[in-house]
Amino acid sequence: MDVVVGQLFAGLSQGSILILIALGLALTFGQMGVINMAHGEFIMAGAYTAYVMQGILGDAGISLLIAIPMGFLIGGVMGVILEAVLIRHMYGRPLDTLLVTWGVSLILQQLARDIFGAPNVDVGSPSWLQGSVEVGGVALASARLFILALAIACVAALSAIIRFTSLGRRVRAVVQNRELAETVGISTRRTDRLTFFIGSGLAGVAGVALTLLGSTGPTLGTNYIVDAFLVVVVGGIGQIRGALIAAFVLGLLQSVFQYSTTASMAKVLLLIAIVIFLQVRPQGIFSVRTRSLA
Repeated sequence: MDVVVGQLFAGLSQGSILILIALGLALTFGQMGVINMAHGEFIMAGAYTAYVMQGILGDAGISLLIAIPMGFLIGGVMGVILEAVLIRHMYGRPLDTLLVTWGVSLILQQLARDIFGAPNVDVGSPSWLQGSVEVGGVALASARLFILALAIACVAALSAIIRFTSLGRRVRAVVQNRELAETVGISTRRTDRLTFFIGSGLAGVAGVALTLLGSTGPTLGTNYIVDAFLVVVVGGIGQIRGALIAAFVLGLLQSVFQYSTTASMAKVLLLIAIVIFLQVRPQGIFSVRTRSLA
């Protein structure tokens, strides 16, 4: 029983990390069809934000709580700059956005090396996140519980924005039919920019959370970006609830596979499972309902 609880928590922990990273991708990819390979570098920027804030404030607890909104802001601003300078010229050309943003990601990685140095840096965890919590005889890491709670809070906040705000109504309209949304007076350019800000900001929050699990380096985001895209594809393009389900299911599967085999083989088995699923349901868990006649 302890083994089952431990594996379940490990899967939920992995899923919480994936959903934090994939939320922004699901939002921007679903609305604009942009394959943003620089999303991983927004994660990196959030992680370095936590490092800088701790260097300024000293106290690990206070710096973490301030780094979360600061990481959101910095990631969001970087996303808006990228969208305004490059991506807005490439809507409808996903392969071009993939190549261009991949180049941007390499530039940002080198910039991080120039600013912070090549070796990875460590961000200290606050005392209240060190250690573990005993549940049914199983030790659950406090830091991973915090990341799980943070992921749930981000999903709840984003769902509330999409469902109850005017921005959310504009986003839903643009996803369903961009041309029709423009004819009724919705500024798709402004909606795209705000969406990119929120999506990139969530990547910054994910970066702050990842500092609780390990060191921070220029290639931090590249370790997670492929898994995040898999979550978006399996969940259904632009589907927040689909991304949520996919992240936790894939996290649980990976945890089970790692328990039975090695970490490398677990990745292979997980990819095979995804390929089989997409053969059966290529649109993902959920699909976008549109009003397009095409």
